[in-house]
Amino acid sequence: MDVSEIIIAGDTPGVVWRLPVFRFEGASAEAPRIYIQAALHANELPGTALLHFLLDRLRQADRDGAILGGITIVPQANPIGSAQAHFGELQGRFDLGSRTNFNRDFPLISLEDRDCLLEQPDLYSAADRLKRHLLHMALGADLVLDLHCDDEGLQYAYIDEAFWPDAADLAAALDMKAVLLSDGESSAFEEAVAHAWKHGREGERRTTLPGRLSVTVELRGTRDVYPELARKDAEGVFRFLVGRGIVAAPKAGLQAFAGKAVPLDNIEMIRAPEAGAILFHRDIGDNVKAGDLLATILARPGAPEGTIEIRAPQDGLVVTRVSTRFARRRSDLMKIACAEPSRTARKPGTLEA
Repeated sequence: MDVSEIIIAGDTPGVVWRLPVFRFEGASAEAPRIYIQAALHANELPGTALLHFLLDRLRQADRDGAILGGITIVPQANPIGSAQAHFGELQGRFDLGSRTNFNRDFPLISLEDRDCLLEQPDLYSAADRLKRHLLHMALGADLVLDLHCDDEGLQYAYIDEAFWPDAADLAAALDMKAVLLSDGESSAFEEAVAHAWKHGREGERRTTLPGRLSVTVELRGTRDVYPELARKDAEGVFRFLVGRGIVAAPKAGLQAFAGKAVPLDNIEMIRAPEAGAILFHRDIGDNVKAGDLLATILARPGAPEGTIEIRAPQDGLVVTRVSTRFARRRSDLMKIACAEPSRTARKPGTLEA
């Protein structure tokens, strides 16, 4: 195993960011290469815990000569975000300097332009240089896992339709309850990787990518950072590595993926019609029917008829829920995965800012 650091100069004097990178050299040129990162949203730490335990397994596999494919791991992909706290609370999702989501605005390039990502670094802010380094590393692999988590959520993933159903082995290995099939129309990290693969050369656009995978894995919620969960998830990723021929080990029998796989157009984004305290009536993992009471908003507490009931627009599975208990007008409350498309118009790209 090789451990190195990528040094990123800050945007003000005296500031330098260090990005630790763990690499295992594979013994087989035919085996797939994988890149895994966590905590791009710096306050989402289940993936960091997972990679801590996965690295233990991989060091042992390395000592045993069992690493077949190249493995690159970045356990904390955003040192800039890790340093950004506001009134004592780690932010991590948005760059306080630019107000940009750390998982947006990745360069959408063709694969042949990969090396251009690191040219003329002085033209870019520290956050943009970080993004360009992460994308450059990922584009040297065949498989890419970007580990995130939701606010309160089930184990699920965003997977470009180009990779489905081939990615069902990952969904099964991590015991996912849902897969949200994305349309590849955003500048988020995993979609920027897929964009480069689809556009290997200028003017090219592939619709199938055999042997490739770029996925955002949502490891439950922000508070689900426990050693037993991290070890379980690390074992799941290890089984995936074995199944894909990256690590040589006996293949454990996996149950087929049994969760829901639905396009983003089938996701009901439940939002608050007015501001107020939130009383949830349904939890993540609940299967709901059309008309079921999901939440009550105390828009005018204490006043007659001061409450607003929010009901399920159609049958589905509650995949996520916000952890806050106060909503602003039009705040997101839940995601529900449904069998039918939502009647709410959705722009192409991500579900949330």
